[in-house]
Amino acid sequence: MVMRTRQSQRRRQVLSRERIVETAIELLDAGGEGALTVRALTERLSTGAGAIYHHVGNMNELGQAATETVIADALPWPVASGGGAGESGGAEEAGETGGAGETGKAGKVGERAGKAGGSGRAGKAGESGKAGEVGGSGGPRERPEDRIRAVALGLYDAATEHSWLASRLAAQLTREPWGAVTPRIFESMGRPLRDLGVPRGDWFTTTSTLVHYVLGATSQNAQAADDVPGDAPPDTEEVRAAFLDTASRAWRDLDPEEYPFLHDIADQMRAHEDRAQFLAGVDLILAGVTASRPR
Repeated sequence: MVMRTRQSQRRRQVLSRERIVETAIELLDAGGEGALTVRALTERLSTGAGAIYHHVGNMNELGQAATETVIADALPWPVASGGGAGESGGAEEAGETGGAGETGKAGKVGERAGKAGGSGRAGKAGESGKAGEVGGSGGPRERPEDRIRAVALGLYDAATEHSWLASRLAAQLTREPWGAVTPRIFESMGRPLRDLGVPRGDWFTTTSTLVHYVLGATSQNAQAADDVPGDAPPDTEEVRAAFLDTASRAWRDLDPEEYPFLHDIADQMRAHEDRAQFLAGVDLILAGVTASRPR
């Protein structure tokens, strides 16, 4: 009896909100939204539903917590501010805003900025891939453009790793912009955009445009991976190459007089790299921001 009581106490000590959320992420990664059920959690954690609900109010709250956890890992906090043009506020403000114990994640900004490449040539994004080339410390010396690319790639990579994430991000952006995730994304994008010298009256519109592009592109990429037919894993190079080859040949077979443009870019579509294409879109937006800001 004493032994059984001690075992029960150990189980209660081990079970925590953090462990439940981690298990929820594992279930979501393995089977998508439908895999996250109370039954699956209780079986995986060897506990009862009551113990789970003691730590999380309901399954919707658990799904939100899983999303917040993944985003917290993808987006370093605080986002270093470069003390750039106008009303940037500088790195001191960034340090004061961030939560305790999380500043170490800021180095990921520099790592992703290095992978994105500091030259601004999106076509070489796949080649650069050297962490630390562009301010690897994640500190305030990084250019705003590099911090924006790093945040964008952080979201893209997180959505690629967790196929269920993109739809949840889109839902929270449109239905619950006051939740924990949307403010974090907007803050991460908005600070470096502000440091680029965007006029104050354009902060919301500019940041919204970039956020909507990033989430839309990540959602489209995740959906395309899930829609690959057959039993083959959708993330294999062979499946992707076969799909692009089919699409490319279909475009080339179109009447070149009626579809001259598609006929000309068919081979480019087959050879494109998704991550580099994503970054090219970010760079196009940043080029527009740079060109339109006051001189």
